[in-house]
Amino acid sequence: MSLLIRNLQHVIPIRRALLRKNLEIARKCLSVERFDVGVICINDTKIRKLNRVYRQQDKATDVLSFPFHENLCPGLLPDPAFPDEYNLGDIYLGVEFIYQQCQETKEDFPNVLTVTSVHGLCHLLGYTHHDPEDWRKMFEKEREVLMEINRATGSELTPLTSDHFQH
Repeated sequence: MSLLIRNLQHVIPIRRALLRKNLEIARKCLSVERFDVGVICINDTKIRKLNRVYRQQDKATDVLSFPFHENLCPGLLPDPAFPDEYNLGDIYLGVEFIYQQCQETKEDFPNVLTVTSVHGLCHLLGYTHHDPEDWRKMFEKEREVLMEINRATGSELTPLTSDHFQH
């Protein structure tokens, strides 16, 4: 099925072709090529509003994921009853927020955009990081997917959640 990438912000230039290539590798690695996925790139104002409405946090963030299916179990794919249910959901990327973080940490913006998108894709499949055990499962899945992208592209991507519970 399709991978839709929409750039609804005009502040930071995005290389959608590179993001699409990497996410197609991720989708294949996760065996979800037959599912639709939306990736929507938005500015700080819009991501902050979504974060406030859906997570009650009045601040910009890097990624918000909205799964199409309910009661997801990490490691198990959704089992759609109808053809129009072959949809994983939407990933909203806070592009300005991500770019600003990259400026502060001196990380490569296109790489971080891919890593953040993979993080969002894992959320669409039921992975979370609410406790150390859930975090470990999500970290391992992200690492598996990013290693596949690295093999295919020569990148050196690492999971977004690498130090989530290390404090």
